[in-house]
Amino acid sequence: QVHLVESGGGLVQPGGSLRLSCAASGMSFSSVAMGWFRQAPGVQRVLVARISTGGSTNYADSVKGRFTISRDNAKNTMYLQMNNLKPEDTAVYYCNHFNGGYSWGQGTQVTVSS
Repeated sequence: QVHLVESGGGLVQPGGSLRLSCAASGMSFSSVAMGWFRQAPGVQRVLVARISTGGSTNYADSVKGRFTISRDNAKNTMYLQMNNLKPEDTAVYYCNHFNGGYSWGQGTQVTVSS
């Protein structure tokens, strides 16, 4: 059974940074392309960053140049470094298979506000 646990969210001022973590279990983590998703109130959940098994990355235009996705296969953990945060980045952030195929975790709240 796949289990995904997100952590690292919080309240940050515009221009600030946060690093999110995703601990995965119950899967062959190194063999799975993964992604970070976010869902703002009243908005559909969207993919913001993805990383292949080989480490290739892709980003939504809204976060390109500010967010960096990475993974540590030895620790079964994925990360999202978020810099120069903007109020529009406020959302609950989730990790999952890049196609959203696993059960969703609880997510971690990111709030960008002064």
